[in-house]
Amino acid sequence: MSERKYVYLHIENVVAAATLNQKIDLNAVVKSFPGVEYRPEQFPGLVFRLKRPKTATLIFNSG
Repeated sequence: MSERKYVYLHIENVVAAATLNQKIDLNAVVKSFPGVEYRPEQFPGLVFRLKRPKTATLIFNSG
């Protein structure tokens, strides 16, 4: 008989995308949610982070 082999799977990252079909005022988001990262001279999107669940969401003004 052959020996059974097991594969252990660990998911590290999950990527998803969504389109809202409307423009987003990133400056208004910054004012409403302190702690978001928005440096348009370095990157055109806003980085919205949560601790639980540990996530990072990229938000662009194009929606």
